[in-house]
Amino acid sequence: MSVLESGVKIPLRAYPNAVRDEVVGFADGVLRVKIAAPPVKGKANEQLIAFLGQLLGVSRSRVSIIKGHTSRNKLIAIDGLSRDDVMKRLSSSSGGGATRGQYPG
Repeated sequence: MSVLESGVKIPLRAYPNAVRDEVVGFADGVLRVKIAAPPVKGKANEQLIAFLGQLLGVSRSRVSIIKGHTSRNKLIAIDGLSRDDVMKRLSSSSGGGATRGQYPG
């Protein structure tokens, strides 16, 4: 996870076609997220942005995919939150699961 001037960048691995949207946790510095939407015509990307926005308590417009629009491996930008804010919100939303594994940073 790296810090931008107005937010953070998070490496992410998406798992589309899941039973439900959920944060699996961090492994090797990568946030792993299951998304229920299929990877067809950008549906999984749209659902990922909506899910992360809801999870982090920010509007969808503050969450963007920088790299990996057609890949499971993505780089996500969260505008307006610090690295610590993101980690706190992920860990409180997932019951601590988002911080298991190697701590990013």
